[in-house]
Parts: sequence; C-alpha cells; structure tokens
Amino acid sequence: MVVYKIGILTLDGFPLMSYASVVEPLRAANLLSQKTLYEVVDITPTKDGVRSSSGVLIYGKSTLAENIKFDILFLIAGGDPFLIDNKKLFSWLNRLTKFGTIIGGISGGPVILTKAGIMGDRRMTVHWEHAEGLLELDHKVILERSLYVFDRDRMTCAGGTAPLDMILALISSHQGAVFAQFVSDWFVHAEIRPSGGAQRGGLANRIGTNNKLVLSAVELMENHIADPLTLLHLARLVGISERQLNRIFKKNLGRSTMAYYRSIRLEKAKNLLRNSHLKISEIAEATGFSNQSHLTGLFSEFYGCVPSNFRLKRF
Repeated sequence: MVVYKIGILTLDGFPLMSYASVVEPLRAANLLSQKTLYEVVDITPTKDGVRSSSGVLIYGKSTLAENIKFDILFLIAGGDPFLIDNKKLFSWLNRLTKFGTIIGGISGGPVILTKAGIMGDRRMTVHWEHAEGLLELDHKVILERSLYVFDRDRMTCAGGTAPLDMILALISSHQGAVFAQFVSDWFVHAEIRPSGGAQRGGLANRIGTNNKLVLSAVELMENHIADPLTLLHLARLVGISERQLNRIFKKNLGRSTMAYYRSIRLEKAKNLLRNSHLKISEIAEATGFSNQSHLTGLFSEFYGCVPSNFRLKRF
C-alpha cells in the first residue's frame, strides 16, 4: 500500500477555510479507509508558528530549517503574497523540486511559487483577486480562471472551498472515483466540482451526458493533460473494465475513450496556441504529446491546419 507524505506549509495570514479544505478530506480518507493513506505534516517557517487570517495559531511539526522529503507539498498563503520576498523560502521550494516533490500553491500560494521561479511552462490558476497582479508580475504565466489546475508536478488552486474539490480529485486519482465520492459524501458535498468550476458550464452540460462513470473519467482526463493516463489506468480508477469504459463512451459521446481524451488535449493545445507565447514544442509537452511532430500531425488531422498556421490566424 502506498502512503503519501504530504507537507502543508502555511504562512502568516493564511486562510483557515483553505487550510481545512486540504487537511480534512485527507483525514477523512484515512478514517474511512481505516488505513493511513496520507501522512500529513504541518510546516511553518519558524518554530514560532503562524496565525491564520482569523487569528488561529498553528505550530508546525517541521520548519524550513529541516530537510524532509515529501511526495506533495501544499503552500497556503493569504494577505498580499506579492510582498513576500523570502529568499530562504524560495530556495527551500527549489530544493524540493530537485527531490521530485509535487508542489501545490493555494489561494495566494501560486503567486509565491511564481516568485520562486518554479512554475516554468506550466498551466496554473490563482485566487481571482491576485490574477491581474500575477500577470503583471510575469506576463509569461499560463493563467487559467479555474478552481484548480493540475499540470505534471504542480498543482494550483484558487482557494476558498476550491481546495476541497482539488483534494477530492487528487484522492480520486490515487484511490479511485468511487472512494473519492465516498469521502465527498462524508462532508455532505454531493458533487465534486471539476477543475474548471463555475467559470465554465457544469461538466455534465459541457459534455452532454449525466452518466457518472463518463463524468468521472472525463474529470480524470482534464486533470491529466500533460501526463495522460492509459485506458487501463482510467478504467481502474473509475472502477470498471476497459471494454466497459469504451462501450459507455461510445454510447454517450460517440467516440472511444482515448479518442475523446485526445480531443480534450488537442483543444487545450489550441487554446495555448491562441492565448500563450509558448513554442509549439513546449505546447506539445504541456498537452502530453511525445514531440512537436506528434502534435502537428494530430492537430492537422483534427482541425484541418497545422499549429503554426493556426497561430498565424490569431493576428
């Protein structure tokens, strides 16, 4: 059994609601499975602890002075994250990336990850009040107005209650959609919101079906754009066979599972061609294609023109 070690770094003024939305579903997953699926470690910059925006004081089990390896680290920040210029913190975050740690930023956290220089060519989101400032800080960021975004080894989240949905999506990718819904129901949270959330139409409306197995599979697809899942992995996480999954996709969406998955990634590539300055080779990597030629061939077949010509049409 895999036990994921998860660090939660809070900074002064962090939003307590976002913190609880990360910690509680992980605690519930352990409780409901009657196993330790997630080992959660609170981290504070110093031994003095930090206060939330509502005044609650948290003391970490670890500080930035200690070298601890994590599978995933979430940084939760509130207040004005643009004012934070902590070189020790930035260095610590960069060191974790070299260990292969998946790093997440929540609420104002994505701003700090950007300032630390670890977002690279990855898609991201941030709390709406910080969006314009983040674009001014770095015009190259690939900013999406979403509840949360998974892109390879980075996770970003808008904050508020959105981390609950993000962590449930994470649990779904680890433990399967059925168990994730069980955890969601524990919090009387009837529906796990997709990453696009309220800034797009509901997932069922967007894809035209209410089939829960299809919806679970599509949500997994949308959370694994740059690192596509195999048909076998998708089927296992949804809880049915590969043949059954293909059958319900063809019945509900008129395409095989992987053909539909490919269309999602090509649509994301098209959006990046339209709205970013990334090289086509970088877009291929960001959307899970093996190289630029692979993307170009499939894009041309799907949209009727090569990516470079599509990009020229923007102007």
